[in-house]
Amino acid sequence: MKTTVLILVTLFGMTAIAQEQKAQVPQISVTGEGKVKVTPDQVVINVGFQNTGKDAKEVKNLNDEVVDKVIRFLKKSGIPATDYKTNNVSLYKTYDYDKKKYNFQANQSLTILLKDLSKYDDIMMGLNDAGVNSISGVEFKSSKMEDYEREARKKAILDAKQKAQDYVSVLNQKIGKALLITDNSQSYVPQPMYKGGMMAMASNADSSRETLAVGELEINTNVSVTFALE
Repeated sequence: MKTTVLILVTLFGMTAIAQEQKAQVPQISVTGEGKVKVTPDQVVINVGFQNTGKDAKEVKNLNDEVVDKVIRFLKKSGIPATDYKTNNVSLYKTYDYDKKKYNFQANQSLTILLKDLSKYDDIMMGLNDAGVNSISGVEFKSSKMEDYEREARKKAILDAKQKAQDYVSVLNQKIGKALLITDNSQSYVPQPMYKGGMMAMASNADSSRETLAVGELEINTNVSVTFALE
């Protein structure tokens, strides 16, 4: 009986070792990076305006007038209603320590998606004429961002594959199928890499003046890939 148990234990042990050896497939792990540079064809403009006065209703009405002018201007310029929206509206009391009195301040901000960059100067001048008195920033985008992201992912995998081949070629080995792929990319909003100076805006700018340096976006993708070795 003891002999039978010993044989069974030995068989189970040998099976476990064989399975462990089989599971330990020779492999190599590398990282790959994919980069795609894109010329933006859209821009998101963040603008705002504010009015200050003694009466809350008065300053709110002043802001409402600006909103009305801005929306009328955007519609007249052919900007779809889906491409602009109100981000923030506020009305609050402030105290002027120099004049020893209270005032009310009304603020409002808008985000506008401009899909035709050739209209940039006209839009900015029109917004200025409508009463917009602050520009909090511009963000360049591409209408084909998803396509470029897919391209970057493919480049990252090809880069990882090439790295693995470079490493194992000196060992007279070949890489096999991919065993594990991990996406290490971080979500981010790509910013333009400027080729020239930052845009400048002046109320007396003429039509021949260039006020927007579009530059280019750089989309980065990073992956880790584990390949089996043959």
